[in-house]
Amino acid sequence: MNTSIEKLLNDQIKYEAKASMQYLAMASWADENGYNGIADFFYNQSVEELDHMRKLVRFVNERGGHVIIPALDQPVSSYDSLNSLFESFLKSEEFVTDKINHIIFECLQHKDYNVHNFMQWYVTEQLEEEATARSLLDKLNIIGDDKSGHYLFDRDINDIATEAAPPA
Repeated sequence: MNTSIEKLLNDQIKYEAKASMQYLAMASWADENGYNGIADFFYNQSVEELDHMRKLVRFVNERGGHVIIPALDQPVSSYDSLNSLFESFLKSEEFVTDKINHIIFECLQHKDYNVHNFMQWYVTEQLEEEATARSLLDKLNIIGDDKSGHYLFDRDINDIATEAAPPA
């Protein structure tokens, strides 16, 4: 495996791990503040990011590379509002998209079409993740500071969390 691509994949493993821990912290904040539906949504997001990381780890190992399991900094654990929570969610997804796009670019530069092909799954996944984050933030911006709107948002997002929940 090309060493520069291997480094980028190891970096991506760290970004996925950081996102998983950040979403777990977001879920905990939502739980503490009585937003059970939002908590379930972010608990599911945390598991999904962990799965993304695991998929990368296995891929690097299968290609004969060396995986570096990252040490992580403490995630942000407090938010001023639901809007700031979901703004952070969108920024996180945009960051990951940017990093995945960089891996794709480098794969093309190094003519590493195997990794390029593998990373296409992540490109598609990020399109969905960003669309979800934008849509939810748009809804919160419409709701504003209306507490009954927050209650309905939390109830409605619970349906999304239930649909996306991994099988038991």
